[in-house]
Amino acid sequence: MTAPTAPSLPFPVFQVSAKVVRYLLYDINVVTWLRKNHNILGVLIGTLPQIPQQNVFLGLPLELQPEEARLLVEKGLAYLMNDLQWHEYQSASTTAQQKEAFKENIKQEGARIAKDFESNKKNRTQKALKQIQGKTTPTPTQRSSASPGPKKEEPTLEESPSSSVLTQATTPTPSPEPSQAFAPQPKPWTITPTTTYPPPSPPPHTSAPDLPTVNPASYALFKHLHNRGYFLAPGIRFGCQFSVYPGDPLRFHSHFLAMGADWDEEIDLLDLVGGGRLGTGVKKGWLIGGVERDGREGGGGGELGEGERKGTARVRTFCIEWGGM
Repeated sequence: MTAPTAPSLPFPVFQVSAKVVRYLLYDINVVTWLRKNHNILGVLIGTLPQIPQQNVFLGLPLELQPEEARLLVEKGLAYLMNDLQWHEYQSASTTAQQKEAFKENIKQEGARIAKDFESNKKNRTQKALKQIQGKTTPTPTQRSSASPGPKKEEPTLEESPSSSVLTQATTPTPSPEPSQAFAPQPKPWTITPTTTYPPPSPPPHTSAPDLPTVNPASYALFKHLHNRGYFLAPGIRFGCQFSVYPGDPLRFHSHFLAMGADWDEEIDLLDLVGGGRLGTGVKKGWLIGGVERDGREGGGGGELGEGERKGTARVRTFCIEWGGM
């Protein structure tokens, strides 16, 4: 794990679209710090522009689950930032001189990278030629043992009447090396910044930040398990909401397939049978949990009730396993 120190808190969680709600992180230090200290996994969704169909080894940005983003904002570790609106606002207020300076900095960075690449390429070529030359040049031992018998005397170039002509024909005239001042400069590489900063800087967070919209039932179960030290990853591969790990998924297999439900919600018996059999078949438990209301009614539209907001609501979980398999 990198990032031994905490990032500047609170850090922004980016929303890049108003129609599709997605919560993204672009800073690798923030991503590793959250994974190490706060059991936040998310999902890497970044791919390479040259390989747009790559879907195995992905990188930044990291997409957070709505429950993860909500938990970070409630704890005061993060705040939501509409990256599209802020970028448009900053772009409109940025002067032409600042934009040109930003473009020039990107161009200079591309020229520097291209120059370093060409220099490294030239060094590798020279090193390879020296290795080939060292393999083809015979050693003194090889010369002495090549032909021990007497050699037939042959006329030397000094004795030959046409020595000057042969010398001129066989000896290449060394061409002077071009001066560094007249050497062609490599074409600058195209640099694509991964963020919009600079020139814009992140907006300051407010004292009453916006909270990500979540399903109250699933968020209550997520928060309940997260507070007990579990790692929760998306469970779409197993037909559930969360895959629950007792430690980092790089070291542990998941123990539960979790589903959140309202306390009075009717659950189809086929769902219980299918979930229990699936969980047992993959050596996990099918876990269902929800808030025990005790007469309290939670708000709709992604808002939690007063009990959940204060953390006094009791979340109960039930684990179903299929016996005899």
